Amino acid sequence: MPLLNDIASHWLDGTVRMFEAVSRGYGSPATDPEPVTRYREVYRAGKVALRRYTPEVRMHRTPVVIVYALIKRPYILDLQPDKSVVRALLNQGFEVYLIDWLPPTKADTELGFEEYVGVELANAVHAVQQSEDVDQVHLIGYCFGALLALLYTATHPEAVRNLVTLTIPFDMGVREIGIYHLVDSMSELAVDLVTKVYGNCPAWMVNANFLSMAPVHHGLDKYVGLYRNAQRDGYAEMFELFERWMMSDVPIAGRLFRQLVIDLFKRNALARGEFRLGGQKVDLRRVSCPLLNVVAEHDDVVHPRSSLGLLEHVGSTDKANVTFPVGHLGAVVSGGAMRKLWPQIGAWLAARDFFEN
Repeated sequence: MPLLNDIASHWLDGTVRMFEAVSRGYGSPATDPEPVTRYREVYRAGKVALRRYTPEVRMHRTPVVIVYALIKRPYILDLQPDKSVVRALLNQGFEVYLIDWLPPTKADTELGFEEYVGVELANAVHAVQQSEDVDQVHLIGYCFGALLALLYTATHPEAVRNLVTLTIPFDMGVREIGIYHLVDSMSELAVDLVTKVYGNCPAWMVNANFLSMAPVHHGLDKYVGLYRNAQRDGYAEMFELFERWMMSDVPIAGRLFRQLVIDLFKRNALARGEFRLGGQKVDLRRVSCPLLNVVAEHDDVVHPRSSLGLLEHVGSTDKANVTFPVGHLGAVVSGGAMRKLWPQIGAWLAARDFFEN
């Protein structure tokens, strides 16, 4: 009985935090926690702020550009000193740049994939090229960010030396996860209604959809975990940061939301070779650089089979799937990923880069 009471208390606390997050505004950069790793903002324009992280000892000529997802704030990639994708790459001698997407406003409702890939991401990569005096970058995309990175590489193949896609939602024909069925049930009329009423897809709706992907994992199960691990050093702090990030959703620009739901999810246009940017079909065979496609074996947000088929569609000859035994978020915050996965990703990039002594 005490266990159930304590769990109920933790769950209630989480609900209160959710409403507090709603009241202060989902996904506002002003509500981010203090950064774990020092960075400099080297570019800001449109919907992008570009962060630069510099290693103590740089070992590689080509910089890494991390393309984060659009739907939450990016501090999950630099959550704690020992659970930081950014630090894992810095410790291997890479100069790291992070795309920090700025939340869309009412004036941004007509922004779509064309603008996010062909303008915002393209301009950010160009800023890195100018700053570093290089022609190419290593591109690492996480989840929705991996999708954006893939589209950018297909349309700007000359700018990407190596591409790493992490938990990419590629083949939307896979229907083993609840959110896909939820999207199936949403008619095109309903999608149009959302954007007509709100302009952009609201942050609270993004959060509700994200939680619906794995309600047990994100609901009772996590509070059981908190109770059982409450005495472990640093666990409560980690849990609080994680909860804060879970409530950091940002709106999705109206046109991008329509393209995402109708073209990608419902019509599976990218996997079918029918997706268009600016009126032109995206030809994934133009992705010719080395490609490492990282799949989370226990992913409850992007089904592994949704990611695994990517290699069949690209033109790269140097390409591989790597399956790692974690969930969607474990790929970027778990101790196992920090010890094994990210050193493996760094070594893969290093083997395909120029070295400097």
